[in-house]
Parts: sequence; structure tokens; C-alpha cells
Amino acid sequence: MEQEKPEITVYYDGACPLCSVEIGHYESREGAERICFLNVADTATDPGPDLDRDAALKRFHIRKADGTVLSGAAAFTEIWATLPGWRWLARLARLPGMPWLLERLYRGFLPIRPLLSRIAKHFGATPRTPSRLDTGQNPS
Repeated sequence: MEQEKPEITVYYDGACPLCSVEIGHYESREGAERICFLNVADTATDPGPDLDRDAALKRFHIRKADGTVLSGAAAFTEIWATLPGWRWLARLARLPGMPWLLERLYRGFLPIRPLLSRIAKHFGATPRTPSRLDTGQNPS
């Protein structure tokens, strides 16, 4: 049987404990089978055309089935629209003025992501790929 093409492909930083926890949450939700999750911290993962690994590691990206690449708040909104339990949030995120506000909030989050990731690791979150700064030991 031929596997269906995912509605969206999510590119995430698996070396980030915070990101790994969030992606694990999305993967466990109803509807996640329509999403392909790719860990771009794994050098064997190819982000595909129009997206390089460095950009995908610095900022959250998704690719829609038609090839359109979205990042930041727009990318999160697409995930929420795909997962049945989160569609209410996607509708809210698409109200007038909300995309602008959510994108500003996301840009404000990016500089503190490393700190929040360290805090998440302190509380037991583990990366899916060894950190680029780790000694190469794979967390389990």
C-alpha cells in the first residue's frame, strides 16, 4: 500500500530539549499521522529545497504539501490547524491582527530559547539528538 504524502512536514531542532518535548507532544496527538516530523539537528536529515539546515535550526519551519515553506508563528498555526484538538487555536491565531502579534511574540521568544531549553533540560527534558556542544553521548 502506498504511503500518503503528509499534509505538512515539520522541521525541528532535535538537539534542543525544549523543542524535543514540544514535538513529542504534537506527535502524540490525534491527527499527527498527517504530519512528518524531521529532526534537522540530525545531519542525515535533508531539509529539502528552499530551506537550509542552519535556517531550520534557528527558526521553526514547516513545509506544506504544495511545497510552500512557512516559519515562526505561521508554521505553528499550520500545525494547530492540522491537529483536531488544536484547531480552535488555529482559528484564534488567524483572527485579524493575531498573526502579526504571534509573530512578534515568537521573535521575542527566540533570543531566550537557549535559556528555556537549559531550564527544560534541568527538569528532565532530553534532546533527540546530542547537542552540538555535548561530548557525543546520545541521551536515552
